[in-house]
Amino acid sequence: MKTIAAAVIALSVTLSGAKADSWTTYRIAETGTSVDVPVSVFTEIAGKPDGYGQQFRTSDGWADLTVQAVSNRQHLSPAQFLARKDPPPGIIYKRIAPNFFVVSSIKRDKIWYDRCNFSRGYVHCVLINYPAAEKRQWDHLLTRISHSLSAD
Repeated sequence: MKTIAAAVIALSVTLSGAKADSWTTYRIAETGTSVDVPVSVFTEIAGKPDGYGQQFRTSDGWADLTVQAVSNRQHLSPAQFLARKDPPPGIIYKRIAPNFFVVSSIKRDKIWYDRCNFSRGYVHCVLINYPAAEKRQWDHLLTRISHSLSAD
């Protein structure tokens, strides 16, 4: 019974964590990358990605966000860049356009979502992982984060 109660408490904490009360714009000065980040959800700094940027995570560690910019010296198209990253099989959603791509799927009970925009010699990305069981609670956050990704 204690296990069930702990699971319910953990789930309610995580679900309430998907509600963003406070947002800020995170900028990567070196590349001009900017994105809206719900700082009331992603409360912890979690490390540095390749290239420029920052990784964030929720206080319970169940979700994370990476904001990243990497050089595109070879001037790869979004399709070429994605192919070189060798994404896992079973992608549920994929959209490739001339200046961006979006891919998403489920791995180990988590939804992973990657969006990368291409401009000015860089690939500007947001990578988000969150519990699949909480998809509906995360949809509005994901949409705002993804749509706000830009390069000045």
